[in-house]
Amino acid sequence: MVHHVIIGAGPAGVIAAETLRKEDPDSKITIIGEETEPPYSRMAIPYLLIKKVGEEGTYLRKNPQHFAERRINLMQQRVKRINTHDNFVVLDNATTHHFDTLLIATGSSPVLPPVAGINSKGVHNCWTLNDARNIIKIAQHGAKVVLLGAGFVGCIVLEALAMRGVDLTVVEMGDRMVPRMMPPKAGNLIKTWCQSKGVQVCTSTRVVSIERDDKRPHPLAVSLSDGRVLEADLVISAAGVRPNTQFLQGSGIQTHKGNGILVDHYLQTNIPSIFAAGDVAEGRDFSTWNFEVHAIQPTAAEHGRIAALNMTGHRHFYRGSFNMNVLDTLGLISASFGLWMGVDGGDNVELYDPERYRYIKLEFKEDFLVGATSLGVTQHIGVLRGLIHGRVPLGSWKERLKADPFRLMEAYLARTQIPESSGWRPEDTRRAALLEV
Repeated sequence: MVHHVIIGAGPAGVIAAETLRKEDPDSKITIIGEETEPPYSRMAIPYLLIKKVGEEGTYLRKNPQHFAERRINLMQQRVKRINTHDNFVVLDNATTHHFDTLLIATGSSPVLPPVAGINSKGVHNCWTLNDARNIIKIAQHGAKVVLLGAGFVGCIVLEALAMRGVDLTVVEMGDRMVPRMMPPKAGNLIKTWCQSKGVQVCTSTRVVSIERDDKRPHPLAVSLSDGRVLEADLVISAAGVRPNTQFLQGSGIQTHKGNGILVDHYLQTNIPSIFAAGDVAEGRDFSTWNFEVHAIQPTAAEHGRIAALNMTGHRHFYRGSFNMNVLDTLGLISASFGLWMGVDGGDNVELYDPERYRYIKLEFKEDFLVGATSLGVTQHIGVLRGLIHGRVPLGSWKERLKADPFRLMEAYLARTQIPESSGWRPEDTRRAALLEV
């Protein structure tokens, strides 16, 4: 009997296991996850913080018998190492499990910034259910909270904290909020919006040190690079994440510049029986063809499905991860797609309406829309993805969009009637199995 083993019980691992069961009904399937809770979504933790769901509401599958009913063995253990010569994994409890195919979907972990006192009591990440429990105890109405980082994850946490009624200050090293998702004008509009909602935001600022003194009414003192010292009851670090690959040392599994596991267009590693998916996988980027880690849940879910298909012997080609982020920050919706920062030799059009918190920027390369940013404009999100991901040639509609970027729907409907609307060529599959490092 074929044994498929999956390391990681997040969205990529769970969807992979379900796909494997559907495609290979007679196989043995094992998921190994190191957390003690049932598989859950980290993206649901903010809803737990605002009491919109209980802990069970974060679970990826609500039926307690879901995995048993599908004959998926769910183990709560940590994998210590992988033997790729004899195809087995070694767990912390010293037991071993043989595999015929292996999927590594171990996700990522928070990166702690190099700040003195970062391990003080009252300083937490917001990444696990246990983190959420600790935050809920302290982040009561009126509590002073300092949030380190205003990236994508930081802004999701920001909204939940603000809705809990805390006295919130956000500290971001970049010159704007979500600097890896928004250009300066848009990122600073989000900052102005948050400040109008009572959140203090410090950009171009870093935390120098954190000190704790339980004799103070607010025990934490957060020193900033501009000389200010913030009192706090709670500090939350949202300073980025790193792929969980430490246990691969000595395995021969190849990693890449972003510390992710290098995979091809079939989510396969340099070892044929081993695949990787989700935050830990470093594969081709749809827009740039570079190797990138895309640490977002939709990518993880798609990775899990496609990896599982290939683990069962199908040759299912993955065109690459598409960079797309949609963020709701205290009611202001922002989104970025593809090469939102533009490309060398490209051109763009930008509309900026700060009084109404509206912004849109389209990035072009030759006859194609290759990237976009929008803020306060939601009606075109699906169309923007379709034009960029579909590589739709714009023809005369490029100049029309440059004159009026809000004609996106007209452009999409007009240009998708052309049979050769996709810029992706069938012959591109010749590169599918190559790892061109």
